[in-house]
Amino acid sequence: MNQISYDHFKKVDIRVGKIVKIKDFPNALKSAYKIWIDFGKFGVRKSSAQITKLYSKNDLLNKLIIAVINFPPKQIHNFISEVLILGVLANEDKVVLIQPDRNVPIGKRIL
Repeated sequence: MNQISYDHFKKVDIRVGKIVKIKDFPNALKSAYKIWIDFGKFGVRKSSAQITKLYSKNDLLNKLIIAVINFPPKQIHNFISEVLILGVLANEDKVVLIQPDRNVPIGKRIL
């Protein structure tokens, strides 16, 4: 395992967001959703997420999630993904979202 310093970790901007819009992403190579997430003062940002195996669109709407917001945008087919939603690969193709266990303000930084 490669170790990093705390100063390197501090450069990763991980924040709480709230999912406000979800659409199917039929053009993705693997089953995915297009997701819009509100990060409060950091605005609404988009992400593509391969989480269709465990979550329906109804499950996701208004859910708090954790995401990295300072990666450069990435084009995924005809969609620009601006943030990386964090999850745990539970098995070969099922991702479980990482989320706060309490209601916390959107935009708050993960320490």
